[in-house]
Amino acid sequence: MAIASRRKSPQAPARTARWADPGSKSAQLFARAQGVLPGGNSRTTVYMAPYPPYAASGEGCWITDVEGDRRLDCLNNYTALMHGHAHPAIVEAATRRLGLGASFPLPTPEEIELAAVLCERLPSAERVRFTNSGSEAVMIALKGARAFTGRPKIAKFEGAYHGSYDYAEVSLSSAPDTWGSLAAPASTAYSRGTPPAVLEDVVVLPFNHLEHTVARIEREARHLAAVLIDPVPNRVGLVPAQSEFLKAVREVTRAHGIVLIFDEVISFRVGFQGAQGALGVTPDLTTLGKIIGGGFPVGAVAGRAEVMAVFDPTGGKPAAPHGGTFNANPVTMAAGLAAMRLLTPEAFAKLDELGAKLRGSLEACFKRAGVPGAVTGQGSLFRVHPTDRELVDYRSTRTTPEEEARLQRLIRGLMERGVLMSITGLGCLSTPMGDAELEGLTETFAAVLETERAPR
Repeated sequence: MAIASRRKSPQAPARTARWADPGSKSAQLFARAQGVLPGGNSRTTVYMAPYPPYAASGEGCWITDVEGDRRLDCLNNYTALMHGHAHPAIVEAATRRLGLGASFPLPTPEEIELAAVLCERLPSAERVRFTNSGSEAVMIALKGARAFTGRPKIAKFEGAYHGSYDYAEVSLSSAPDTWGSLAAPASTAYSRGTPPAVLEDVVVLPFNHLEHTVARIEREARHLAAVLIDPVPNRVGLVPAQSEFLKAVREVTRAHGIVLIFDEVISFRVGFQGAQGALGVTPDLTTLGKIIGGGFPVGAVAGRAEVMAVFDPTGGKPAAPHGGTFNANPVTMAAGLAAMRLLTPEAFAKLDELGAKLRGSLEACFKRAGVPGAVTGQGSLFRVHPTDRELVDYRSTRTTPEEEARLQRLIRGLMERGVLMSITGLGCLSTPMGDAELEGLTETFAAVLETERAPR
């Protein structure tokens, strides 16, 4: 076991750094990848300088890389794997369905079954439509909202990530010299070449600032088709929306006939009924992905039947046509159905308990080490911050260069000692984890923080 165990001193956990050697298998794979992939990469999020370790296999809550080193997986493919790797029930369901055919130009029964489970659990879901990713789900939800309202603009929150789509990426990485006032944040481009018209059609709102948000929605209401919000936004520091703030957004959107969209691609994992169930606010539409596919590519839009009717082709051309060769792929549907059935209220209760315990333990590590830091999150989600200031919105969670350097040393140190987390500080738990894994993680975290105490 690479991670520090309870019997080892936290000053000397086992090393898992062979991938970083110049002649490693990962180095060779990266060199080859650079000849066929831009930067040797298909996902910006998995890149780390000078190159990442390459995965060979996974089992439960552990990943083994091509060097043979094993790490505790506290990222779970960016929160998608609620049950870790190669869960027998999910493997069996996908394999059985694959043996009957991988995809068809016809619907399959599995699509109905998974949609029914989502409708049973999600307060906002009366109808469901499947896509192939969370990014696609957001694209289709915005398209549907425009079709339903006949309005052109959308509103989203500063710093929030909603996938790879021009409109959803607006103001994802605003900086102090570009972000404008808190009352009316500027619309800034994330990707070079974003058309000015896209920026003009996106109204940016300040997360967790009730009065500013309500006032700006009311000023723009007659043009707004939708307000898009992640109730527990990862890129806004994994700081949950304040209850009164979220209720106020619901009230003002309802008053002006604006479609309220919750992006629960990540936050659906915080409870049996998602974040909307935990927070007690029901949107018009919800975008989903990640955990509902059992480890396979998936996305979905769920919501009120009246709004979802814009996709209905039974009466002729729908208001918002929507196709996709792999939408509701039967292998994904079978795997997702198995994964969701394993997520009982009892499974969520265990993850909630472990998540709360871990966040408290990691914060205690910061205090004992005398290193500035905080840990946010909800349910099975956690995020490490290299600062101890109050965290309420994007601007307060945005790291300074010094803080970012400290965070990267921490994440790299964990990687070299048997723990995998995102370079942003994001982490999550999976159902195969228990107290032993969390205790080992906490000891390793403490050991890495000790290096920050030493003279640099």
